[in-house]
Amino acid sequence: MKAKTVAVLETRTGEHLGNLIERRGGVALLAPALEEVPDVDPATVQSLLTSWRSTPFALVIFQTGVGTRSLFQTTDALGLTAELTRLLAATRVAVRGPKPTGELNARGVRIDVRAAAPFTTETVLEAIAGVDLDRQPVLVQRYGATNPVLRAALETRGAVVQEIATYRWGLPADLQPLRVLLDALDARRVDAVVFTSAVQVQNLYSVALADGRASALVARLNEVCIASIGPVCSRALLAHGIKPAFEASPPKLGPLLEGLEQALSR
Repeated sequence: MKAKTVAVLETRTGEHLGNLIERRGGVALLAPALEEVPDVDPATVQSLLTSWRSTPFALVIFQTGVGTRSLFQTTDALGLTAELTRLLAATRVAVRGPKPTGELNARGVRIDVRAAAPFTTETVLEAIAGVDLDRQPVLVQRYGATNPVLRAALETRGAVVQEIATYRWGLPADLQPLRVLLDALDARRVDAVVFTSAVQVQNLYSVALADGRASALVARLNEVCIASIGPVCSRALLAHGIKPAFEASPPKLGPLLEGLEQALSR
């Protein structure tokens, strides 16, 4: 990785990831590609708990740590966290990965079903395969966008699905770092690009599209080493015609950096 320029599109842990790259001798180019925008409606949460009392959910699926935390912060502000905890205690609770697990553990919520690595929609569905969902109400904590694959699979099994939004993904307020990245790719000054979410792929492409550079973006990305955090991210890349050099397994920063170093050394 020595002296290689590696673009990082991660937002929350971008600086940390950049530091890890530079410790390995690389040059980090930070270009945050998304922003988590709070999208919790307290009135909707209050209404949800009211209806939950009379029509209990058979299953609640928590998909992300930030979304789980936002939901509890909202009930904290409403003085309804004790009630949410009580309702969850009488409900089967499923989690997608370690981040929502950590948030629920911090709140003392029992977890009944845990998706296996790499924590995809498919592994969530496998984990709840034995749960009877026919005509049963199911609550899904949304991540930054709706999960149509999960919803369709649940409804195919007869579930009555309700979603609760806690945040959404948007473009960052400052698009200049992404445009600097596009310029660097055009000038062939980038050796690798690290993607840690599918939304980063979509947002980078949308900025390039708005600037009339989408075709060039795909061509330039296919000239460099593309690091993907996991299968969901890889699918988004392939959908745009971009081939990952490798996919981290398991989908964590350690394997991601190790794979990146090996790919660049080749």
